[in-house]
Amino acid sequence: MTEMNKTWILRARPVGEVKETDLELVEAPLAPLNEGEVRARTIYLSLDPTNRIWMSDMDAYLPPVGLGDPMRGGGLGLVTESRFDGLEPGDIVNTGLAHWSLYNTLPGAGLAKMPQLPGVPLTAFMGPIGATGMTAYFGLMDIGKPKEGETVVVSAAAGAVGSMVGQIAKIQGCRVVGIAGSDDKCKWLVETAGFDAAINYKKEDVGAMLDKHCPDGIDINFENVGGEIMDAVIARLNDFSRMPLCGLISTYNATDPVPGPYNFANLLMRRTLVKGFIVIDYYPRFAEGIQQMAQWLMERKLKFETDVVRGLENAPSSLSRLFEGKNLGKLVVQVSDEPNKS
Repeated sequence: MTEMNKTWILRARPVGEVKETDLELVEAPLAPLNEGEVRARTIYLSLDPTNRIWMSDMDAYLPPVGLGDPMRGGGLGLVTESRFDGLEPGDIVNTGLAHWSLYNTLPGAGLAKMPQLPGVPLTAFMGPIGATGMTAYFGLMDIGKPKEGETVVVSAAAGAVGSMVGQIAKIQGCRVVGIAGSDDKCKWLVETAGFDAAINYKKEDVGAMLDKHCPDGIDINFENVGGEIMDAVIARLNDFSRMPLCGLISTYNATDPVPGPYNFANLLMRRTLVKGFIVIDYYPRFAEGIQQMAQWLMERKLKFETDVVRGLENAPSSLSRLFEGKNLGKLVVQVSDEPNKS
C-alpha cells in the first residue's frame, strides 16, 4: 500500500490575518526516492513571522510562495528512507527551508545531521542553537556590538529571538530591559531569563517605563516589532547607539500603508547605526554561533522555552499566536513524536 503525505498548499494571498481558506491541507502519495535523496518525517515545524511574509507578494529576501505551491518552512525531521551515503534511517536532520508537510523529500547533500548534546533537548535545535538563536547571536554581537555597562532594550523580548538577545547581552555585562505583552512574560523575563526589567506594553506607558528603567538612555535597541514601541525607543537613544533591525512584526498583517517612525530625525541627531539583517546573511559563520550558543546552553547560562502546538493540521491557525503575542519562546508545531518518545 502506497504511503500518503500531507502538505499545506497556499491557495490565496492573505489579506490581514491568515484565514482557513488561504491554505489547504492536501494528501498525495509519496513518490519513490531518486539517487542522492532522503525522506524525512517532520518532527517539529518552525512557525516564524517570515511565514506570513512568504504568503504575501511582498518583495523580500526570498521569493513569495506561489499560489498552488507547498507552504515553506523550516524544521527538524527523522530520516525514514535514504539513497544518500551520508545519512541513514534514524538520523535526525535540520530540513532547512522545506515544506509544511508530514514528509519532505530532500537532497541528502544539503542536510545537516543533528548532534546529541548532553542534557540538551531536541527542541533546542529549533531555538537557541537553531536559526532563531543565530539571529539573536549575530544580530546582537555583530551589529549591536555590546559593551559592558551599556543599556540594551529588546522588543518582543519573550519571543524566541528576543529572549536570547537579552540573555546574551547579560552575559556581555549589559543592563537589559525587555518589552513584552503580558505580566507572566515580564515575570519570566526578570525571574528566569535574568533581565534587569521588563515592560508590559499592553498595560504600561512604554515611554514612561523606558525613562524609569533606562535613566542613562539606550545604547542598543534590538528591534523586532516596529510601530509605536520602536518610536518610543528611538526618542531615548544615546549618541552612537546601534539598532539591529531584525523584524517589524507589527506591520506584517497590515492592510493599509504603515507610517514611518515619527522620531526618525533622532536617528540622525544621535548618529545611530541602523542595520537590517537576515539570518541567512550569516550562514557561512553558523558554526561559530552554534558552538558559542551550545557552550552557553550547556553551562546553563541560557534559559529557553518552547511553545509546542501538536498536529500539522493546526499549523496555519497557530501562526496567529506570534502576532497576538501569545507565545512564550520558540513557537513550533510537533508533527510527530521524537524518536524513543511516545
